[in-house]
Amino acid sequence: MKRSTLAALSLAIATTLGAGLAAADPIVIKFAHVVAENTPKGLMADRFKELVAERLGDKVVVEVYPNSQLFGDDKVLEVMQLGDVQLAAPALSKFSRYTDVLALYDLPFLFEDLHAVDRFQQSEAGQGLLKSMEKKGLIGLGYLHNGMKQLSSSQPLRVPEDAKGLKFRIMASEVLEAQFEALDAAPIKKPFSEVFTLLQTKAIDGQENTWSNMYSKKFFEVQPYITESNHGLLDYLVVTSTEFWNGLPDDVRDTLKAALDESIAYGNRIAYDKEAEDRQAIIDSKRTEVIELTPEERAQWVQAMRPVWKQFEDEIGADLIDAAYAANQE
Repeated sequence: MKRSTLAALSLAIATTLGAGLAAADPIVIKFAHVVAENTPKGLMADRFKELVAERLGDKVVVEVYPNSQLFGDDKVLEVMQLGDVQLAAPALSKFSRYTDVLALYDLPFLFEDLHAVDRFQQSEAGQGLLKSMEKKGLIGLGYLHNGMKQLSSSQPLRVPEDAKGLKFRIMASEVLEAQFEALDAAPIKKPFSEVFTLLQTKAIDGQENTWSNMYSKKFFEVQPYITESNHGLLDYLVVTSTEFWNGLPDDVRDTLKAALDESIAYGNRIAYDKEAEDRQAIIDSKRTEVIELTPEERAQWVQAMRPVWKQFEDEIGADLIDAAYAANQE
């Protein structure tokens, strides 16, 4: 056989083998989030990793990066569109750069409990919001609960006047900013990863968060008071880039979506349980006093914060706000 023929044959074999190896390379999904592994989000992410390994084997590898190890929520959506991260679950407040309508979930005293949240999110209106950012290159894949938000502070908060002049850490959200301004308090936008230090050093006076976040991040150890206000919702949107998601093979995408739906349902069940468990763990620690509001005291907080709805009605949509509020009565 001529040398030229042998060379051509060798090149063809090498090319074929190379193509085979390339085809065998797994799809890597980096799932970045900012909370601890023992939170509803952290446990959901780990469950998703397990299910994908069971069902797709070496075809897809999920890498989970908790505790802001890879990116914080303020950066992750940007790098997602560059292909550096494939999945994240930022708080719904984090999407204000991409759409106005998800600010609905930041409105104070909109939902009475997580059951009302579930009813709205599974409705046609709630599911429609998952697609509100497709033109911006992002697609929502599902809602994940953390829980209802409480107020922690360096001093007791029983009525709205008690918050006057205090500095509260918030996520980057105009609605949350307006919420604390309605109390004549000072909202301070800071990353979640900095909250414990800010509280410990008294750079801020308080913050709003769920029982599971306050317990897992030990905020209760550096805050003498927590007011059980249930004034807001902290939910997450499991999100990916439209380019990545639509570029997957159909069978892989379908399997991933099914695994994600199961994982989110698993995380949401944990969220329900952890609200009660972590609340009790904080009380049992005796490191902080949990203040339970009387109906009359809570009504004062509602009255103080409710004008925020009207302030953002044009951006969010009055019909959408009405639909969400109606979920409380079903």
